[in-house]
Amino acid sequence: MADTVLAGPGPAPAAQPGAGGSPGTAPEPRSPAAESAKPAPANPVLQGVGVGLVLLAFVLLGFAGYLYGLSGIQEARTQAILYQRLQGELAQNNGEVAPLGPTTPGSPMAILDIPSIGIHDLVVVEGTSPENLTLGPGHLRDTPYPGQGGVSEIFGRRATFGAPFAHLTQLRPGAFIETITGQGESTYTVVAIGNSKERIVDRAPNQLLLFTASSPVIPSYYVEVDAHLTSAPRPGPAVARQINAPELVLAGDHGALVLTTLWAVALAIIGGLGTLAAIRWSPWAAYLAAVPPAIAVLWCLYQSLAMLLPNIY
Repeated sequence: MADTVLAGPGPAPAAQPGAGGSPGTAPEPRSPAAESAKPAPANPVLQGVGVGLVLLAFVLLGFAGYLYGLSGIQEARTQAILYQRLQGELAQNNGEVAPLGPTTPGSPMAILDIPSIGIHDLVVVEGTSPENLTLGPGHLRDTPYPGQGGVSEIFGRRATFGAPFAHLTQLRPGAFIETITGQGESTYTVVAIGNSKERIVDRAPNQLLLFTASSPVIPSYYVEVDAHLTSAPRPGPAVARQINAPELVLAGDHGALVLTTLWAVALAIIGGLGTLAAIRWSPWAAYLAAVPPAIAVLWCLYQSLAMLLPNIY
């Protein structure tokens, strides 16, 4: 019988390194479920649309913040500058430097005090366009100055740019109104409060009419305060014979629409370039480069948009 030879333990075959395991371990096959679990690459178009919608929401919220917050700070700063300027004009040669008749729109021309509703040293500017009323209350140019003979009219905002006439509807008959111009102080007494739906019929020769929006939310009509001059009327020069459409009560400046469109296009270009740079390169570097010019354009856009709103809102 032939001898049976048993093979002893020999050297183990070299193991092939696996793609996902440790050396000496056979690779494990990938299941279809694992392949499908891999995140799909982001669609740059959808990503850009998402960023654009976020930016649009930011712009709208920013406009609300500008109207009801930053515009008031802007108006308060302007009022402080105009008050110092008018005080200097009133102090020179007994007020002879201060305007007594039609002057440059936006120039300070009177100081208004209504103590019963907390109005003190409020500067009134010439003109009632939306741009003029961002500075403070405005005097309608085709009416005489406060204190002069005739019916003088002043417009003021109800909700934006400091809302100087926010509490005008709280006035009651008998309240006092004081004005100061280059001709000195004048006093009025409130006799009636009406609105564009219930107009006041008053044929008194010397009056002061104050106008503001009916609501701080949706200004569908205006409120009117009628006051009689109780001090001696002063003479005045001829008033402007013609005013522009944006100076009428509750009017907006539709001429600002072109400028608003240009600023909106500029903002869209900056946003598009910033988004493209953020997708292709470093997001932080792109945003840091786009934010300063975007803020400057946004401020100009907000100012233009505000000009489209009713002038006494």
